[in-house]
Amino acid sequence: MRCAPTAGAALVLCAATAGLLSAQGRPAPPEAPRFASWDEVNLLAHGLLQLGRGLREHVEHTQGQLEELQRRLETSPSSQSPQKVHPASAQVAPDALQSLQTQLKTQNARIELLYQKVSQQQKHLEKQQLRLQKLQSQVGLLAPLHPNHEIDKSSRNKRLPKVAQLVDPGHNKSLLHRLPRHCQELFENGERQSGLFQIQPKGSLPFLVNCKMTSDGGWTIIQRRRDGSVDFNQSWEAYKAGFGDPQGEFWLGLEKVHQIVGDQDSNLVVQLEDWEGNAESLQFPVHLGGEDTAYTLQLTEPVASKLGATTLLPGGLSLPFSTWDQDHDLLRHKNCAKNLSGGWWFGTCAHSNLNGQYFHSIPRQRHQRKKGIFWKAWRGRYYPLQATTMLIRPGVAATAS
Repeated sequence: MRCAPTAGAALVLCAATAGLLSAQGRPAPPEAPRFASWDEVNLLAHGLLQLGRGLREHVEHTQGQLEELQRRLETSPSSQSPQKVHPASAQVAPDALQSLQTQLKTQNARIELLYQKVSQQQKHLEKQQLRLQKLQSQVGLLAPLHPNHEIDKSSRNKRLPKVAQLVDPGHNKSLLHRLPRHCQELFENGERQSGLFQIQPKGSLPFLVNCKMTSDGGWTIIQRRRDGSVDFNQSWEAYKAGFGDPQGEFWLGLEKVHQIVGDQDSNLVVQLEDWEGNAESLQFPVHLGGEDTAYTLQLTEPVASKLGATTLLPGGLSLPFSTWDQDHDLLRHKNCAKNLSGGWWFGTCAHSNLNGQYFHSIPRQRHQRKKGIFWKAWRGRYYPLQATTMLIRPGVAATAS
């Protein structure tokens, strides 16, 4: 595999790709262990995935061009001319095309294998990151305290994972005896500053959340899209556990959200922004089930009608969560997550998808736009939104219990 000279990051990706391809033919020599940071590994993994997609698309495009060229040669007037042509000369072009096609198929197979391997490694790294974050949350609870109830500076100044460094220990010092169950409890105890906090819902291990404090309560941010820095086309396990950066783009995790709201009714806020600077905020009551229900989101009849649902049961609308590897949508003949992008409460694929593919500009092609972030009842089915935020808060019954 040859690599053209380019920028430093591209050279790293090219060298890594060449190494993976050559490793299929011979074992790599042993190397001394080197430990890279999570950001470096994640950058390399995302870069390799993008490189694999690009190579695969290039091979498919070239294959199409060769097939078109072969078709034109076969139907050209010269190929049908009655003049005599030397057999060896007549066979040169088809043989050359056949050889190129064979080479392309071989390279395509190798690229596909590389792409699958890198994709599997990235999923493994994301799982490891989630485990590290959970362990760091537990370690934070065991940090030594001074008599003034502040965390020891020597412990706080140690190098910690990126997310853990963002926690302000002063936020929770009024609740040292017990961590709050959710952002609303923080609000009820006098907290008015938004930011990252450690919470511990009943029956759960502690974890970090991003709280938004407003005049009417404390809301937990469960999703945010704004720049396309995080790939939301993830598996069921990733959507269950959560992924991304709580200070940037992220998905909190279905299991964490369910632990926060329990089996009680809750309020969901959806904030939308388009590319013209317009914004929309929607709030409605919901009920989120556990994993045994595929994290089904239950909507009342008036809310479901506003979202565009046409077929409703007396109790409203029940939408299971669906991903490309676990299809729970309401269409038997189609997997909405595969046909669109991301994981979502799809229903019939046409009402909304805030976890779709992020576009930095609106694509011209309709079939591309349908895979984007959309909310049909606001800007229409084929308008990909620029930014979204989702927030949730337990209902009054859950907060008082």
